[in-house]
Amino acid sequence: MKKIIVNIAHNQSRAAILEDGRLIEFYVEKPTEKLVGNIYIGKVVNVLPGMQAAFVDIGIGRNAFLYVGDAININENEKGKVLPNINEVLKEGQKLIVQVKKEPFGTKGPRVTAQISLPGRYLVYMPNGSHIGVSKKITDDEERNRLRTLGDSLRQEQESLIIRTKATEASDEQLKRDIEFLRGLWLSTTEQSKKINTPSLIYKDLDLVARLVRDLLTEDVLQFVIDDGFEYRKIKEMIKHSAPEFVERLSLYTDKQHIFDAYDIQAEIDKATRRKIWLKSGGYIIIDKTEALTVIDVNTGKYIGHSRLEDTVLKTNLEAAVEIARQLRLRDIGGIIIIDFIDMENEDNRLKILEVLEEELKKDSTKSKVLGLTQLGLVEITRKKVRQSLDSVLLRSCPMCDGTGRVISEDEIYRKIEREIASFKEHTSIKSLIIEVHPLMVPYFKGTNQDNLQYLEKISDKLIYIKGNSNLHFHHYNIQFM
Repeated sequence: MKKIIVNIAHNQSRAAILEDGRLIEFYVEKPTEKLVGNIYIGKVVNVLPGMQAAFVDIGIGRNAFLYVGDAININENEKGKVLPNINEVLKEGQKLIVQVKKEPFGTKGPRVTAQISLPGRYLVYMPNGSHIGVSKKITDDEERNRLRTLGDSLRQEQESLIIRTKATEASDEQLKRDIEFLRGLWLSTTEQSKKINTPSLIYKDLDLVARLVRDLLTEDVLQFVIDDGFEYRKIKEMIKHSAPEFVERLSLYTDKQHIFDAYDIQAEIDKATRRKIWLKSGGYIIIDKTEALTVIDVNTGKYIGHSRLEDTVLKTNLEAAVEIARQLRLRDIGGIIIIDFIDMENEDNRLKILEVLEEELKKDSTKSKVLGLTQLGLVEITRKKVRQSLDSVLLRSCPMCDGTGRVISEDEIYRKIEREIASFKEHTSIKSLIIEVHPLMVPYFKGTNQDNLQYLEKISDKLIYIKGNSNLHFHHYNIQFM
């Protein structure tokens, strides 16, 4: 069973999803930063035939990227057809309504689409198109046919619907209310676009807490706990209207201890920013991110097993497969992912690892796909990239190493000091000086490394004192004459 734990802080909302007491998903949102789902009336500022795309000004300070496939309406049965040239679809200065589908990443602006979709509790409403989709997680053929027939009777001409998994819990009347609400929302949004200047925001998607109610509050959620009275009352009214059967599962947290400490969440968040993750068996995984992809390495670590090597490796890999699927959700890692499991001789064992990985990834609401093993025995995965990853939100690049995770070695710092001091012999008559270095550099001149200091005194013909200064960054030093 799941629990949803929400912390409302100054200008920030944080939500943790627990499954059997373990943190599986974590969301952080500042109201001013959230863009996905928002709808804008924008203006085309640049058409790029070579990229089959255009840049659209939506009024946020940087242009959004619109691919030709997102600029036209494509029905399910038309996917794969040859796309028109972007010049045939868009012109510079043209006004159009677009929706943000991907947050900005790094220097890239947001990605937008002209294929608008408005999610409700039981279905997703699209004002263009003519098809009915049913969630693949609904596997019963009879139920799929019922929902498809019902959706077809509710939609109007030039409307598309996607029936969500939660629709199996809903009555026909609830589905009807859902589509009528979303249809009215779209009509009011288009009316709004006619009255304001371009570019402008014309529809803002729900905030984090309201989206949790809409998208995640289902039968398998045991508790929904929030620590803010105002948000609690607001969400309680929302649940009463949309899903009254879940009102009793909502509660207000009032204890003095921080809500994330009370549910042991903060410690898990801290672990989710680390490069190394230990497994219960004693093995561990390493997660390294690059601009192009994420690489995950699996190691046996302290686990030595009790029988054959193959059994030890299999157990470590199986445990790692489960943890990797959890970490992808928790850290919200998207794009290309390469996993280097420990080599196994048995082909059946390798297939077992892939099966477990695929099964665990099915629990993830973000679409992912296991592509199989490469010729080098590496597992390839793709996972849809929608939001910024957790480390992008919680961490920043080190200002000293610029995100590489490495700094200049002690030996290289010493060589820099040596070259600088060598020039002092001829240019100054001062007989002594102080070298201030980071405390971690001090042992490089003392104890068994005393000869390093003596060599500097020899080439400079001066008496040298070494002083540790914790205010200096590791690769910085100061030389002061006495």
